Amino acid sequence: MKLIIPKVLAGVIEPRLAALAADITTVRFDDDGRLEGDTADALGMMRWWNPVPIFRELLAAAPALRWVHTPSAGVDHVLIPEISESEIVLTNSAGAHAIPIAEFVMMYMLTHVKRVDELRSLARDEWSRGDDVRCGELFERTLLIIGLGGIGEELAMRAKAFGMRVLGSRRRPRPTAHVDVVVGEDGWRELLPEADFVVVAAPLTEQTRGMVDAAAFARMKSSAYFINIARGQIVDDDALLDALQNRRIGGAAIDTPSIEPLPAEHPLWDAPNTWITPHISYSSPRTRGRIIDIFIENVRRLRAGEPLVNVVDKQAGY
Repeated sequence: MKLIIPKVLAGVIEPRLAALAADITTVRFDDDGRLEGDTADALGMMRWWNPVPIFRELLAAAPALRWVHTPSAGVDHVLIPEISESEIVLTNSAGAHAIPIAEFVMMYMLTHVKRVDELRSLARDEWSRGDDVRCGELFERTLLIIGLGGIGEELAMRAKAFGMRVLGSRRRPRPTAHVDVVVGEDGWRELLPEADFVVVAAPLTEQTRGMVDAAAFARMKSSAYFINIARGQIVDDDALLDALQNRRIGGAAIDTPSIEPLPAEHPLWDAPNTWITPHISYSSPRTRGRIIDIFIENVRRLRAGEPLVNVVDKQAGY
């Protein structure tokens, strides 16, 4: 079996493949998409973070390809026609990023209720002014998670440990650990008035694009804190700005704006009580290892003729 792998991961992947089976060979590609061998008979590929034009070139160089694995959880940028209109099986790395992202959301929420920015701004001669900073609690506050996938489930577990009430939505509702109420994919709108924190963790699809709109923000509490760690395009930017600037909601934390990088002149930077981070919530020294684990497991399964894990439903978009 021949596999195409990113050169940057070769030092980790190749020894593990050799331990799996002696007949697995690899062809490496670098950041510019340059291949170090013949890929005409390659059966599988580990995509990396290369731009789409380079991804297309790699696909074109591997006409026998049966399977592609992407390091991302979201696949909106991977479902190009060469993938979506072909028989190539696409798997993703859902779950690999869930723990650091869930922890990042907890950081957002704790920073908000504990008023960290105000505490950090106190000068060394303002000790007594600290009494004016009234910290709150997450305990018994209500969290609404829009999208109970791997990230949503990890977040629910952590929020429940803080004593929060957890609500959530998923495409096919079912009882979910650590979640008090689970609704279908559109049911989240009815839960908005109850939520102190609203977290978007849904995939970007044609159905979810722009779904957090002016009507959604109008249903939120005036004190609600809005968090997006999914895709910026799920949120109507104008509606979010209007809600923040007119203080219809209590604030926002955005790791995934609709434009990346967010231009310095973009009004979101100056919106009240808004924290923007540079799409970094997935960051952890353990994330890459988890991605590779999923890839290696699927190589094993492909050789054994077993069903692959994390297979993407191309029609659903995740």
